[in-house]
Amino acid sequence: MENNLGLRFRKIPRQPVALPKLDPLLDENLEQWPHLSQLVQCYGTEWVKDVNKYGHYETTRPHSFHTQIFEGPDTDAETEIRLASARSATLEDDVASISGRPFSDSGSPKLKHFGQPPLPAYEPAFDWENERSMIFGQRTPESPASTYSSGLKISVRVLSLSFLSGLVEPFFGSISLYNQERKEKLSEDFYFHILPTEMQDAKVSSENRGIFYLDAPSASVCLLIQLEKTATEEGGVTTSVYSRKEPVHLTEREKQKLQVWSRIMPYRESFAWAVVPLFDNNITTNTGEAASPSSPLTPSMTASSSHDGAFEPIAKITSDGKQGYSGGSSVIVEISNFNKVKESYSEESIQDPKRKVHKPVKGVLRLEIEKHRSGPGDFEDISENGSIINDSLDPSDRLGDLTLMNCPSSGSGGPRSCSKWNLEDAKDVSRNLTSSSGNLDLNCYYAFDFCSTTRNEPFLHLFHCLYVYPVAVTLSRKRNLFIRVELRKDDADVRRQPLEAIYPREPGVSLQKWTHTQVAVGARAASYHDEIKVSLPATWTPSHHLLFTFFHVDLQTKLEAPRPVVVGYASLPLSTYIHSRSDISLPVMRELVPHYLQETTKERLDYLEDGKTIYKLRLRLCSSLYPTNERVRDFCLEYDRHTLRTSPPWGSELLQAINSLKHVDSTALLQFLYPILNMLLHLIGNGGETLQVAAFRAMVDILTRVQQVSFDDADRNRFLVTYVDYSFDDFGGNQPPVYPGLSTVWGSLARSKAKGYRVGPVYDDVLSMAWFFLELIVKSMALEQARLFDHNLPSGEDVPPMQLKESVFRCIMQLYDCLLTEVHERCKKGLSLAKRLNSSLAFFCYDLLYIIEPCQVYELVSLYMDKFSGVCQSVLHECKLTFLQIISDHDLFVEMPGRDPSDRNYLSSILIQELFLSLDHDELPLRAKGARILVILLCKHEFDARYQKAEDKLYIAQLYFPFVGQILDEMPVFYNLNATEKREVLIGVLQIVRNLDDTSLVKAWQQSIARTRLYFKLMEECLILFEHKKAADSILGGNNSRGPVSEGAGSPKYSERLSPAINNYLSEASRQEVRLEGTPDNGYLWQRVNSQLASPTQPYSLREALAQAQSSRIGASAQALRESLHPILRQKLELWEENVSATVSLQVLEITEKFSSMAASHNIATDYGKLDCITTILTSFFSRNQSLAFWKAFFPIFNRIFDLHGATLMARENDRFLKQIAFHLLRLAVYRNDSVRKRAVIGLQILVKSSLYFMQTARLRALLTITLSELMSDVQVTHMKTDNTLEESGEARRLQQSLSEMADEAKSVNLLRECGLPDDTLLIVPEKFTENRWSWDEVKHLSDSLVLALDASLGHALLGSVMAMDRYAAAESFYKLGMAFAPVPDLHIMWLLHLCDAHQEMQSWAEAAQCAVAVAGVIMQALVARNDGVWSKDHVAALRKICPMVSGEFTTEASAAEVEGYGASKLTVDSAVKYLQLANKLFSQAELYHFCASILELVIPVYKSRKAYGQLAKCHTLLTNIYESILDQESNPIPFIDATYYRVGFYGEKFGKLDRKEYVYREPRDVRLGDIMEKLSHIYESRMDSNHILHIIPDSRQVKAEELQAGVCYLQITAVDAVMEDEDLGSRRERIFSLSTGSVRARVFDRFLFDTPFTKNGKTQGGLEDQWKRRTVLQTEGSFPALVNRLLVTKSESLEFSPVENAIGMIETRTTALRNELEEPRSSDGDHLPRLQSLQRILQGSVAVQVNSGVLSVCTAFLSGEPATRLRSQELQQLIAALLEFMAVCKRAIRVHFRLIGEEDQEFHTQLVNGFQSLTAELSHYIPAILSEL
Repeated sequence: MENNLGLRFRKIPRQPVALPKLDPLLDENLEQWPHLSQLVQCYGTEWVKDVNKYGHYETTRPHSFHTQIFEGPDTDAETEIRLASARSATLEDDVASISGRPFSDSGSPKLKHFGQPPLPAYEPAFDWENERSMIFGQRTPESPASTYSSGLKISVRVLSLSFLSGLVEPFFGSISLYNQERKEKLSEDFYFHILPTEMQDAKVSSENRGIFYLDAPSASVCLLIQLEKTATEEGGVTTSVYSRKEPVHLTEREKQKLQVWSRIMPYRESFAWAVVPLFDNNITTNTGEAASPSSPLTPSMTASSSHDGAFEPIAKITSDGKQGYSGGSSVIVEISNFNKVKESYSEESIQDPKRKVHKPVKGVLRLEIEKHRSGPGDFEDISENGSIINDSLDPSDRLGDLTLMNCPSSGSGGPRSCSKWNLEDAKDVSRNLTSSSGNLDLNCYYAFDFCSTTRNEPFLHLFHCLYVYPVAVTLSRKRNLFIRVELRKDDADVRRQPLEAIYPREPGVSLQKWTHTQVAVGARAASYHDEIKVSLPATWTPSHHLLFTFFHVDLQTKLEAPRPVVVGYASLPLSTYIHSRSDISLPVMRELVPHYLQETTKERLDYLEDGKTIYKLRLRLCSSLYPTNERVRDFCLEYDRHTLRTSPPWGSELLQAINSLKHVDSTALLQFLYPILNMLLHLIGNGGETLQVAAFRAMVDILTRVQQVSFDDADRNRFLVTYVDYSFDDFGGNQPPVYPGLSTVWGSLARSKAKGYRVGPVYDDVLSMAWFFLELIVKSMALEQARLFDHNLPSGEDVPPMQLKESVFRCIMQLYDCLLTEVHERCKKGLSLAKRLNSSLAFFCYDLLYIIEPCQVYELVSLYMDKFSGVCQSVLHECKLTFLQIISDHDLFVEMPGRDPSDRNYLSSILIQELFLSLDHDELPLRAKGARILVILLCKHEFDARYQKAEDKLYIAQLYFPFVGQILDEMPVFYNLNATEKREVLIGVLQIVRNLDDTSLVKAWQQSIARTRLYFKLMEECLILFEHKKAADSILGGNNSRGPVSEGAGSPKYSERLSPAINNYLSEASRQEVRLEGTPDNGYLWQRVNSQLASPTQPYSLREALAQAQSSRIGASAQALRESLHPILRQKLELWEENVSATVSLQVLEITEKFSSMAASHNIATDYGKLDCITTILTSFFSRNQSLAFWKAFFPIFNRIFDLHGATLMARENDRFLKQIAFHLLRLAVYRNDSVRKRAVIGLQILVKSSLYFMQTARLRALLTITLSELMSDVQVTHMKTDNTLEESGEARRLQQSLSEMADEAKSVNLLRECGLPDDTLLIVPEKFTENRWSWDEVKHLSDSLVLALDASLGHALLGSVMAMDRYAAAESFYKLGMAFAPVPDLHIMWLLHLCDAHQEMQSWAEAAQCAVAVAGVIMQALVARNDGVWSKDHVAALRKICPMVSGEFTTEASAAEVEGYGASKLTVDSAVKYLQLANKLFSQAELYHFCASILELVIPVYKSRKAYGQLAKCHTLLTNIYESILDQESNPIPFIDATYYRVGFYGEKFGKLDRKEYVYREPRDVRLGDIMEKLSHIYESRMDSNHILHIIPDSRQVKAEELQAGVCYLQITAVDAVMEDEDLGSRRERIFSLSTGSVRARVFDRFLFDTPFTKNGKTQGGLEDQWKRRTVLQTEGSFPALVNRLLVTKSESLEFSPVENAIGMIETRTTALRNELEEPRSSDGDHLPRLQSLQRILQGSVAVQVNSGVLSVCTAFLSGEPATRLRSQELQQLIAALLEFMAVCKRAIRVHFRLIGEEDQEFHTQLVNGFQSLTAELSHYIPAILSEL
């Protein structure tokens, strides 16, 4: 992984254009000036940058995530997603840019993963740079250019110049940066000239572009533009033509004159000037001024309306000058307020606010101004690619690149800026400063930035020149004066040519010998505005000087062009004045004589104006070769002498010079920092010991000072970093390398300290600057290594590591040891220096790994580990973690060998051990840090493009796998972590296991059953901690961790489930949001500084403000934070959370699948009896909220697991598991999401299939019935309709659909295909079975019984609101539930008991008793089936007589239904007895004593078998009482009625299921017809709505439903009589239950009748002769007393009796009643009182005179007149016979009566006899034979 030299070090050439090249003057022999060659080398050679130093990480393509679909209120998102896919295409790119890394399975095909890796979703915004920067003491790279110019770059291009009167002569101009406040020029001039159109060549000069640098924006910085034109011809066209008020164009003649003159006149005069402020002054904007162009209100950017200065500034720039976007946007500026230059024009006038504008020039200059952030990396780009990429975004500036969503608002991101500034022709926004060829644009002129000479910064470039500014010449008479400037070497020969040292104004021309200034026309006091740039020699002698020659020129054309005339000379020796910054005044000599510089000559010279100093000028020296500081110059001088060996050998002057460097002022020190360091290193490298030590100490001193004056608080000063990283190249290999000398000097110092010598304060300084020396040592080694192998390496080979010399290595070891001791000692005192030093040592090892033998590095690392071994104080432990973190970040980390070559992975084993110790540490922050390090390292491996091969991933996974082992060995450590740390650890574990091969993975499962269990505990934790909860689930996402809670309410988080880094990422992103809203996202606009935004306490955006307000209120809730996010960020956050949840589940599923396959081959350690690992994890899958992607993958695996392990999973031991699985499958079958619901159906089929092979279906049915009943309490099966009634919910409908689909053979194959299972899944026969047991009938049966249970539950739920009112329906629904859940005795019993309670509340004692009997029956059947009771089948049969519902159908299944928590425990003899006794109690309350007797007879055998004599005695006492009660009932003269019965018919659609049905109601005996009418109408009226009314049909006629009126609901209520078992229903007799109906039988009725009289002649009522009778017999479903109060009528038959049959029946009825009474046997004759009473009652009703009408009316009706003729003879005879028999029985009864009566009844008897006689007399009219009969 080592790269060879070309890759290891990158050469970076200096920036070529900005600054002057080496001048010819410098090419003199530098050998005699070693310090100069050092300087030139320092500035001139290419920089050498170590590519590996700051780590290497090539990120893979970001990961794209797909929206996961979860079941929720807004589900069926699938369809939405399909619809939205078009939209998501755009979102996807954007998500991708930020979200994570791809997962490419480039590896072997056998590794087929179920889903994406969980890590990218957990760390979706992984930013390696950022994570590294969090490490304590992290080194950050500096870009070399950032130290050159940190601020802004402004480019200016002149587009055009136009005057009102026309442009006919050439104009020349200069532009520079100027600070108005400080009255200071900030840059050299950039020159341009504009030719009139006629004179232009093909190439326009204005193509040039000037580039200026600026530290920071400020309101006082402006562009100073000065225009000059050809000096005006005397008597020619004056400049005033350009200021005319009225628009007058030049005449042709004037034009010609100007053109001709401008061709012959070489000299120019200054013409006009203007100032353009670049930045607006936020604070003081005068109201009178034009609106600021940066506000969108300005109509255009012309500033003609403004008078002051130029125009309101171009734009605003953020105060820190850092633009978060690349590419400047150019602004076109029109400057129309040129001030005409008058004599008085000077720099002061620019300042003067009260200045009157003197006839402004009527013209417009158009400039294109562009601002760029001078990014770090600017110059690197120039140099590396040969072209300037305007502002390539700083790669480390990740947040700028947050890809803050391609906000929909920002449109295409094209040139948006134009819309904000209405620019007429803004140039293409993204213009690069490159010409089409891509080479450097030669038209750029980089104006030298004067500030660079005063900044506290090291000089990085060679510049060495002098700027000369002639200011003024004061003469006594007017002249047209200009000045020629030249540089001369000496004054000996006046005629000798000057040096070629003057920079020309035109680009691309070589240096000139002289230059001249503007002409000051007709002025006594001539002032000048020129800037003359002179190149200086490397060193100068006192005779180097500048010579100024003054000329007067006549501005009139005579015969030839005007000739200038010399007026005088002035000279300025360099060495005297070079440092001067103030104005210099010189006298002017009339003529030059040789040696004019010498004092002696000067006295003899003739001067103008009496030798006054009439010439004033200024100089500005800009040199990086000539130190202005004397001490630095001394040091250079002594260094030269020492190097050239010209000084005495002991070099004491050099020592002095070195020591005096301490006192150099900081600016000078910083400016010449690099050369000074180079020279000191040279001395350390090969000076003597004394010099070495002195140089070393001086160096430490300088470094400490540099660090102190540094304006940033960084631990590594940026100038020093730049020095080590770029500038230092170990003398280009021309001298021996520095590192041996450096390590020796430093090492001896450290050893002295260790031995206890006094070493002074320098030692502490060395420690704080240790990083610098360590990095120097490393770079020096690396350069040596690169040079050693440079030439003889085949291309593409890695540079072999370098073996350090024993002595050097020993020295380094000792030094390292001393430093370690320091870290150890100082850490305990808690000094931050120790931590910094610790990081530096770590980086030292990190760097060495690239260079020297890894074994040597191992020595250092193991030395460190020995010192810090084991559990140590938290400070030390933190240092150790930081150390490991830094080294592990190394590319070679994965392979760092130990001492023994076979020990390849020393580092990873140490790392795992230490991370584990951290997790176990008492300090909470350390736990978090340990967990974080693990995740970051795994991210680095996972997302690094270089480790994408499967074998790399496998290798890394194997390295880390021991970590999983450690956790399994020490699970309490894991359990003590808080939720966040657990998540970190678990993501790590999953990631490691994901890339692991099966063989390694199996090892984890082979050790012990308990360990395998723990492994799956971890998997379960994964599912728990990463479960996807909708935001609503956890408003305040609390910690569900058992560990200590470190996340207090003080630190709210955006997300609990994602990595902690995401919280920082999102809060940063929210801050960036200002940009989101204001400007397009790569904002082509210069940002507006807004004072509020910048203030740190103010929220960054409205949204954040809201979040702050909310969080302060809620105790900073996660929810509030999420709400405050930008919608797109929130969408991303949710996307990531969904994905992390889905990928974790899929990963665990993948592991489970492997485990299941391994378990099938029995080569792992697990509990094969229960397979608890599989069962717990499957249950865990089901009980969490999973994504659709998961369910899609899950069911094929589910099927496979049941195929492999069906027998174990279906065994009784796993009942609980099966029950849970069944429950969850049914729960999924309710899902709205159809894909999931269908898969649940398949799951149920798989379960049924397994049950067909591995258990009884009856048990599965019981299981499913149980779970269905549990599910019913979980699922909302009904919902309110608008009219407040309930209807079934979608959930219930979907469940019904699923249950029916489960048994649908036709749909089966398609379902299987949809769910990715083979068509024959259900038909495949498991191993060890031969025949196929799958049967659709079985499934259908199962499905039907479940649907039945569902319907019953649904019906019950729908009754909800009516329940309290309609007790009948309530009881019925309990009954249905009881029946539907019959497969599960427990549920069956439960519902029956509910029913029993309901009846007791209604006081329906008989029904309640029947329920108790039914319960006892269920238990008895189970006991009889198991043979463990005292009962036999006969007993059950006896019970069935009481309660026909007790049937034999379920006996076999009772045992099948024993599912965990249900079954055998409740089915005991005792419970049966308990319910029998309850039944007994209830029956006696209902006074149905004959049932009580039968029941007690079932209880007695139990007590007999138990010999419970006390209980037996009680039972027999009870029995005695019961039999006595029965006797009482039978002997009571009033017949005993236990209940009344009514038939109720329902007609009308509002009755729902009851419509057109008839029921028989059993009511208490005291309920009359009126009562039940009232009761029912009350129940059903409440159900009517405005469109329906309730009507009661008053009679019992047959109802024809079709003929009823619509919109009315009818109830028909009729009293009915129960029919005895053996009763003759065809008998015409009336049914009168009198005392004589015989003994009371078992009162079980299932048939009822009622008689309805009617006439056939249409009359409503007729005499007896017309009165027919209809007898209706109803058969009910079941018999009363039943479990419910009403039974459905299943069959209804009717008979009709003619009037005469009615009459005969009536008479026969009475006859029978009397006869029964006479023949009834009595217990003894003495007991005649009851008999007398009933006899009197019947006789009185039969023969008393007042009631004769009964028998008489029959005679009158049928035996007289017309009707008699209609009777058939047979009927006639029957009638007469009946009457005769009746009278005979009456006669006999009267006799008996006479025998029984006493005195008091004599009178009554007489009445009876009289009545009888008169009746006989009446009847004889119709039946004469009666008299003979009686």
